[in-house]
Formats: sequence, C-alpha cells, structure tokens
Amino acid sequence: MATRRNLLVMGVAATTALALSACGATAEKDGGGSGGDGKPATGLRIMVPNTPGGGYDTTARTAAKAMEDAKIATGVQVFNLPGAGGTVGLQRMVNEKGNGKLAMQMGLGVVGASYTSKSSATLTQTTALAKMIEEGGAIVVPKASPYQSIGDLVTAWKADPKAIAVGGGSSPGGPDHLLPMQLAKAVGIDPRQVNFISYDGGGELLPAVLGGKVAFGASGFGEFLDQVQAGQLRVLAVTSEAPIDALKDVPTLKSAGIDLVFTNWRGIVAPPGISDTDKQVWIDALTKMHESAEWKAELAKRGWTDAFVTGEAFAAFLTEQDKLVADLLKQLGLA
Repeated sequence: MATRRNLLVMGVAATTALALSACGATAEKDGGGSGGDGKPATGLRIMVPNTPGGGYDTTARTAAKAMEDAKIATGVQVFNLPGAGGTVGLQRMVNEKGNGKLAMQMGLGVVGASYTSKSSATLTQTTALAKMIEEGGAIVVPKASPYQSIGDLVTAWKADPKAIAVGGGSSPGGPDHLLPMQLAKAVGIDPRQVNFISYDGGGELLPAVLGGKVAFGASGFGEFLDQVQAGQLRVLAVTSEAPIDALKDVPTLKSAGIDLVFTNWRGIVAPPGISDTDKQVWIDALTKMHESAEWKAELAKRGWTDAFVTGEAFAAFLTEQDKLVADLLKQLGLA
C-alpha cells in the first residue's frame, strides 16, 4: 500500500561514525545529553560509506561543520570507508553492535545496495537516528556536450540507447541507478537497454562526467553545484517537483514534458544494540544541529529540502523504504 508520495520519497515516481567518548556518548556531562550541561559534545566521528566528494560525504562534512560552528560539538571527525555501494560500511556498522561511539551517514543508495550486493547486513538491523534531507536529482552533461536540452538528449538516447552511456554515483539499486532507469521508462526506452556505468559515489562520478567517459550523469544536483557554477558542467533538467533555487532557469523534467519526479534522501544510523543514553545523545546533538542557523544556512545554500525526523519515526520510514526498494528490485530482476 505504498502511496505515490512514498514512491516519490523513495526516489520513484511516474510510475554519524560519531564516536563519542571512551565509555559511550558523552558531552562533558553528568546529565547524559549532547551539551546537556551547556558544553559542546566531544569525540564525535561520522563514517561515510563511499568516496570523498560524494553526496554522503558532503552531507556528513556539512553536518560536522554546522555542529562545530554552532558549538554543539568540538573536534568532529569524518572518515570514509567506501566499497560495494556503501555495504562495506554497513557491514562495519552491524559488526559494531553495542558501540555507542559510532554512526554512519547513509541514504537510499545503501538500501538498494544491500540487496544488489547480497549483503548480509541490512539497514533495518541498525539503530535509526535521524533522517536529515531530501534532494532532487539532476541530469548533467559536460560543457562540450552536443546536448543543449533534455529534449536533445532524449532524442539521441531513444535512437540508440546502448550507445548513450549514463553514469551514476551508486551501485545498481541505488538512487543514481533508479533515476536513469525510471527516466528511460518515462520516455519509452526499455530500461534493460540502458548502458549504465556505476561509480562508487559522486567523487568518482564527477571526473567521469567532466572527462566525457559517459554521455550524461544522473545524480543529486548538489554533487555538481561547484562545477556548474564554474561553467564546467551544464544541468539539462532537475528531477524535483518544483524548480530549484540553486539552479535558476533549469527546467524540471515535468516542465520539459517528461512525467517523472525523483527525490533522494539522506540520514544517519548507529550500530544495533546501543544504549538508550547513547542514542539520546545522538538525537539531541542532531536535533540541535537541525535547529541551528548554521545548518539552515547550508540547506539554503545547497538547495537541500529539510526532511528532519528522528528515532522511531525514522525507523518506521527505513522499514518502509527497505520493503519498497526490495519489491522494486525484484521486479527488475536485481534482487
């Protein structure tokens, strides 16, 4: 009974490691919360399960800086543990059962990768902390591309789907894979004919698009903003319901006559079996970050949509997403 909105949030339409102090999460406290005594939390770490420069990495480092700048936490560390579409990091999280020091930046891509990579670890095994943002996708081409509009690209793509390589910063089953597959369906191309090339995160995808190794890239628009603003890339369309302030004059797929809306999301989870105290420290710190002027400024700067929910509400969302993705991938023969 997935609603259409559920599918949009999952990314289908038209059809932190925060490690806190040695004995668990602390904030110089005797009260147990992050900054519960007015002092910043210390010893925080965020694991990013793919390469530097991608969407998860950008979100984690932005969150860490916002916590530092707002004096919610000091000395926040972000590190990368890439591999297998994020499931190397996911397996690490599940193996760290009871470790209240550790959390991971993640999102829709890890949900799909857990199935397509045949991972024994799943997100439903982790401790849900907070859903943070939603983000529309973008169809991008290098500056020298012959495609000046999304219509130009679709015309060439329909003429010879296998000759038009599309790159995505996630493994099959992730948002950057689901997006071009759904776009293909929306314009009348058999998704099985799509020449999709998978990269491990936006950090690997970006040079492939810039270097012309793929005809176009499909990913979250935030992955490309710097290069778009520098004139190195062009965005042919965004996949959100409404136009994006950060990409003025770029049409949505719908306004270009393509009946597709696609939205990705990102959040933070901890290992299974952490204490209620450690879980609450995490939620308190992330809630304070979400309320900070520093984080709100980053949302506006990056064009991210605020989608903040914590604890049990996020856990229920993860369970729903896990089922929706699993069902879709089974239909595509990928799970």
